[in-house]
Amino acid sequence: MASDRHSNKVAVAAVVALVVGAALVLLLQVIPPTDEISALDTTLSEYGTGRNKWIFNLALILLATGSVAGLAMLLREGRLPVPAAALGAVWSVGLLVIVAFAKHDWRIDPTMDAAGMAHRAASIVAFVCLPLAVLASVRRAFPYAPRRRLTARLLAIASFAWITVIVGAIVVAIRTGHDWWLSTPYGLEERGLALTELLALAVLILPVCDRVARVRPAARTRGGPRPHQLGTREGRSAH
Repeated sequence: MASDRHSNKVAVAAVVALVVGAALVLLLQVIPPTDEISALDTTLSEYGTGRNKWIFNLALILLATGSVAGLAMLLREGRLPVPAAALGAVWSVGLLVIVAFAKHDWRIDPTMDAAGMAHRAASIVAFVCLPLAVLASVRRAFPYAPRRRLTARLLAIASFAWITVIVGAIVVAIRTGHDWWLSTPYGLEERGLALTELLALAVLILPVCDRVARVRPAARTRGGPRPHQLGTREGRSAH
């Protein structure tokens, strides 16, 4: 169907935007002067404080645009619950807030200003909301693709594992009186978290293969529940 082809094109374009955005961030690690930034103990936001800030901002804008396009496509197809759409919107807005408010430069001022607080809050909220959005949507997004559903779910859970490691290290450092940013490879952990979350989002957005898609209309013909009915009384009564 023409609508399916259009949705597939939107999904592919959204994933391409995610890939290009991620590639730009990786590029910052190998071009001067941001190649001097340590990937082990420096946050990703550090890329946005120097001469290559425009590349970092462009990367985040591409990530936000790809996220909005892909999630909007799923919502239009009825494959994204409203709560998941709201969480995805918060993730996307969070990326734009990070662009608007740069990370606080501790080398200049030891006291964090309002812009730095907004940047930090947006980062935390965005990283938490995206895996929640994936977990909330996998059942409806892949009613007839259990492997895709499992893959997306595992990646979302892995994202929370990264978050747990980061938060745990911070709590331990605070309780022991150490500087938390020196007691854990926070930069590496944040990069692992970001990569895992982007993979989860890409798995969620990518088109379902034709073989799986052909099962869906056949199931409906036999009276099976539609994706948006799964888990509802109407869906259960269809069996």
